[in-house]
Amino acid sequence: MTGAIWNLLLGLAWVLLSGDFSGLNLLVGLIFGYITLVLIEPQLDSLKGYPARVPRFIGFIGFFLKELIQANLRVAFDIVTPPWHMKPGVIAMPLSARTEMEITLVANLISLTPGTLSLDVSDDRKVLYIHAMFLDNEEELRRNLKEMEHRALELFR
Repeated sequence: MTGAIWNLLLGLAWVLLSGDFSGLNLLVGLIFGYITLVLIEPQLDSLKGYPARVPRFIGFIGFFLKELIQANLRVAFDIVTPPWHMKPGVIAMPLSARTEMEITLVANLISLTPGTLSLDVSDDRKVLYIHAMFLDNEEELRRNLKEMEHRALELFR
């Protein structure tokens, strides 16, 4: 978290010193700030691991947007075609997430994706119950959801 704050401050400093208050200039400042933090990371213990998390975060955003678009297209196709293709059902997915924050993140990411909804977490916090609009292939759905969970948890590690 410290690295992200320093990166933001360096980006804002770039914007203030350059006098150009555009979004593109802020992006340039954030990139230069990131490069600076990569270079000084070996000298500061508080920055350990930050340079590796940024590419993982950007990769996760790309992965999630791809999943979001695919799910939206599938739901939209089912809505506009007269015979409904959905086969709703509930599955239990074992969780690799352990902390409340990790479980909340995974459950919310699943609920944000059209066609799936997180229903409940077991009392021992090891199983997440999910309602799926398209339960054609339970194993494929579970595999896709586990991939999303794995990528989300990589952001914390």
